[in-house]
Amino acid sequence: MNLVNLESVSHAYGPKPLLHDVSLGVEAGERIGVVGRNGGGKTTLMSVVAGDLRPDSGRVTHNRGLRVGFLSQHDALDPGATVREIVLGELAEHEWAGDQGVREILTNLIGDLDLDGKAADLSGGERRRTALAHLLIGDHDLIMLDEPTNHLDIEAIAWLAGHLSGRKSALLVVTHDRWFLDAVSTRTWEVVDGRVERYEGGYAAYVLAKAERARIAQAAEERRQNLMRKEIAWLRRGPPARTSKPKFRIEAAQALIANEPPPRESVELMRFAAARLGKTVYDLEDVTLHAGGPGNGPLVLDRLTWQFGPGDRIGLIGVNGSGKSSVLRLLADTVAPDSGRVIRGRTVRLAHLSQELDELDPARRVLESVEEVRKYLQVGKREWTASQLLERLGFKGEAQWKVIGDLSGGERRRLQLLRLLMDDPNVLLLDEPTNDLDIETLNELEDLLDAWPGTLILVSHDRYFLERVTDRCVALLGDGKLSMLPGGVDEYLERRAAGTALTARLGTNSRTGATTTRGAGAPADTASGHLASTTSGGPGNATSAQAPGQAGPGGGHDPAAQGLPAKPGLSAKEERELRKELNRLERQLDKLTAQENHLHTAMAEAASDYAKLGTLDAQLREITAQKDEIESEWLDVADRLGD
Repeated sequence: MNLVNLESVSHAYGPKPLLHDVSLGVEAGERIGVVGRNGGGKTTLMSVVAGDLRPDSGRVTHNRGLRVGFLSQHDALDPGATVREIVLGELAEHEWAGDQGVREILTNLIGDLDLDGKAADLSGGERRRTALAHLLIGDHDLIMLDEPTNHLDIEAIAWLAGHLSGRKSALLVVTHDRWFLDAVSTRTWEVVDGRVERYEGGYAAYVLAKAERARIAQAAEERRQNLMRKEIAWLRRGPPARTSKPKFRIEAAQALIANEPPPRESVELMRFAAARLGKTVYDLEDVTLHAGGPGNGPLVLDRLTWQFGPGDRIGLIGVNGSGKSSVLRLLADTVAPDSGRVIRGRTVRLAHLSQELDELDPARRVLESVEEVRKYLQVGKREWTASQLLERLGFKGEAQWKVIGDLSGGERRRLQLLRLLMDDPNVLLLDEPTNDLDIETLNELEDLLDAWPGTLILVSHDRYFLERVTDRCVALLGDGKLSMLPGGVDEYLERRAAGTALTARLGTNSRTGATTTRGAGAPADTASGHLASTTSGGPGNATSAQAPGQAGPGGGHDPAAQGLPAKPGLSAKEERELRKELNRLERQLDKLTAQENHLHTAMAEAASDYAKLGTLDAQLREITAQKDEIESEWLDVADRLGD
């Protein structure tokens, strides 16, 4: 049953049509992620669906009594109201205190806020979290969220994804956080050129389906296809936790990426970086650092010894307020340590993108602003002009001649980032670089960074971007150390959930013993050499251990062939029977996949025969449902075997 229906809806701002003849519906219980370029119409679509914006033409109908909760990008909190009044309204304390669901929302979103504090005293991020908590406590049939992950740390984003997935409400969410899209979405809508293209599954399935459509129709330009294949290649090789989540055809993904090289030529980049940087980039020796200056604020580093080497690509993780930005400022030499020393290599050419961007000259034009830094830049084996790089980051045609004063916040951030890259640095410190960037721009930025040789240290709450562009992760856990995370973000969340990590805001007491940890590229010493030896390679190969159920059907992970034991407690006969069942299910999946391929080909040939397309589509849906059911059975059997 559809909760909301749009019929032939069109809407434009000035001469630019954002929606053109759009017809679609939101079903009860489905969770939809909305993607598209900035300014492409995502927020307009959300406002139309919510009933807040009347379209120029077409009809929008809501079910009678429909309860809609809409978090827009701009909250309208009463500045004189308290946090308690905004979030809890008229609920008596015994009512909300006795409700576990309400307590969980308060703890995870506004646990650090004073409930009796005034809204006027809140920062932008605190206002955002307060508005989100108010919405989630309510009872809604349809929840609509526009950029809900802004101002949330990785831990809060993971909690929000689990919370939304566990609710019965329908969900419509606009976000540039691709990990979040994969975690919560069962369908994806792409707003492009006034149309809304619909895809089954989350972001990973959307990328694959879009690539398949382009391949079958042979309609997308070559560079766009290359970017998508590269994206899929990383998804297939990437973090183990992701490869088992989306239920898309692994055989099709393997066919697309069979001849696709890894995203980065790590050996070549490392060699080039060493030539540009030498052996020393940053050496921290017995460094103590507080976030608020010597002896003030939370303790960030406590007598830490660490090395950052040439070609390191490191993601720095921690809760908000743990001191990540302080570490970047320490490396950028804008703050001094309480004690100890920071040795910087003589050849270091630094570029630091902070969250507080330097003000650009509002009277200058975009292209002029970039060309005054440099007109040409060598990226990998290719030389790019300033204009070509601007086009890659979304400044196409006349947009390059815009006056900077007329740019949006996202456009200014893209421009500032490109100016930093044009200065040809060999060390990049990036603090939340993905803020206000759309998914297409993020893909282009990832592609640029893939060919960039140098040392990269990244702070980002965008988990997908973090895992995509870095090779290893380290965390600030409130104990004054930098902790290596062989298991990446998943290990960090597990350690936080298990209580083995301190709360950073409370970790202000100095420890007496020195903390010595080996960073990538440092000589192995004492106990830390073993830890570092487990962290070589990218996020996908940080550890050789494989989680149960990680390899899906067709993934080629036969435990019997690899000598992996079944789960304890199974007899030899039970194991043989389960393996027979596993083989039977795989044969069924192969047959269904062949039928699915045949239907895809038939649909491409019958592109103009709408009646036949409808019949073929119904058959395809039936086969897809059968595959989903069999895949679930396969996963159950594999789990029992311990595969």
